[in-house]
Amino acid sequence: MAKAAKTTGPAKAKAKAAESDAPKAAKAAAAPKVKTAAKAAPAKAAKPAAAKSAAPKAKAAAAKVDKPAAAKAAATKPATAKSASKGLPKAITELTVGLPEKPWLKSYPKNMPAEIGVLPYKSIGEFLVGACKQFAGQPAFVCMGKSITYAELERLSAAFGAYLQARGLEKGARVALMMPNVLQYPVAMMAVLRAGYTVVNINPLYTPRELEHQLKDSGAQAIVILENFAGTLQAVIARTRVKHVIVASMGDMLGGLKGAIVNLVVRRVKKMVPAWSLPGHVKFNAVLKTGATIAFKPPTVSGDDTAFLQYTGGTTGVSKGAVLLHRNVLSNVAQNSLWVEDAYTVKPKPAHLNFICALPLYHIFALTVNALMGMQQGAQNVLIPNPRDIPGFVKELAKYPMHIFPGLNTLFNALLNNEEFRKLDFRPLILTLGGGMAVQKGVAERWKALTGCPVSEGYGLSETSPVATANKFSSSDFTGTIGLPLPSTEIAIRDDDGNNVPLGEVGEICIRGPQVMAG
Repeated sequence: MAKAAKTTGPAKAKAKAAESDAPKAAKAAAAPKVKTAAKAAPAKAAKPAAAKSAAPKAKAAAAKVDKPAAAKAAATKPATAKSASKGLPKAITELTVGLPEKPWLKSYPKNMPAEIGVLPYKSIGEFLVGACKQFAGQPAFVCMGKSITYAELERLSAAFGAYLQARGLEKGARVALMMPNVLQYPVAMMAVLRAGYTVVNINPLYTPRELEHQLKDSGAQAIVILENFAGTLQAVIARTRVKHVIVASMGDMLGGLKGAIVNLVVRRVKKMVPAWSLPGHVKFNAVLKTGATIAFKPPTVSGDDTAFLQYTGGTTGVSKGAVLLHRNVLSNVAQNSLWVEDAYTVKPKPAHLNFICALPLYHIFALTVNALMGMQQGAQNVLIPNPRDIPGFVKELAKYPMHIFPGLNTLFNALLNNEEFRKLDFRPLILTLGGGMAVQKGVAERWKALTGCPVSEGYGLSETSPVATANKFSSSDFTGTIGLPLPSTEIAIRDDDGNNVPLGEVGEICIRGPQVMAG
């Protein structure tokens, strides 16, 4: 899921995007120059039954968005192999020439389709509204003991979106979100997308320099920020295009008395909110109140519109924004929703499914796998604002049956070393997903010994929305590999001259699929 598992060779990763036939203000050439999507660890490809895979070199892909307000990068074609290859450079269309055609399909889980088919929704907003209607009475997100249902999420996001529209923001305007895992995040994220705007996710721990770069590079005109980090914005806002500032506090959506107590503790007792001043800002709850009096006007949003400018880690320089279209992200949700069915062949899907959301929603892994796929599944996401507080995290885990648990090697290790965590009931656990970095074998073995559930790793990038490969979820073993390409995903291993290498040899990972970024 996000970055690579281990390898025996040095790693270099490259993901290629297809060209669009539509005219653009700026095109990303045949394959945009890229920077690493994060700390792209070396990758080892899975070993299909038919043949041994290459241990890839990894050089991950992302495109710089120099003038996002005025320019769009080239878009990928729809999901089918035929349409994806139409009009493409020969170097891209012949990725798999001379090799067995999709040898990984022989190792696919039983009844797993090779392709995802036609997407049922044209936009993420439409998809999320559909989920909210389908699961209206069920809890969608819970944080610090307070939950909101799917119906409430639909209503709140409509109010928030109506407020943004009333500010005069044009379709496609960039709206930055700078918050940890709190209830305000899914409300704002859904509002921005269904109102026809583009989400720019920002790490709340960014320094003023990092924040300024991302706000300027993205062309963000509005920002939703937790007050704990408002001082960082204060230091740079005058040098950006940001005109609309919405400030949230930890207790905003926790209810009157509880919210007031939480805000008092955060501000006065723990002193987690440095002094700040942002003239003209509006409070989060005031936005919801005002927006509820304004009629929301659903815009026309297509799959080719930009949904996210998802910034990479910038490990080889300043961070770059991967341009993710609505159909890129919806494709990855569809791919993941097919792949997760393999897990339910081992343990049936419960009536009330819980996703543990400790990884930050501003990161592409949790954004797609937790927030979006979780809603597709009708699940409740248990939001953990500060997973570094392991004792507090464990107390939250004790309140809910754990069913699907995406995490990182460091998080798994920290939990395993906590005595109270070892006392929890792991019988409901269906799937543990390892992403972001390679999961160490020792950690994976300890995790399975305690929970009875193996860690399933995958591989992906911000540029692939993010998941490109994954291990079979029905497997009872930790493989230490990145698994198999997801449905509708093609992978080839090539040398420095662009030639396919024999199976088992080291080379660059080349990825083609509907989830690959536009630029």
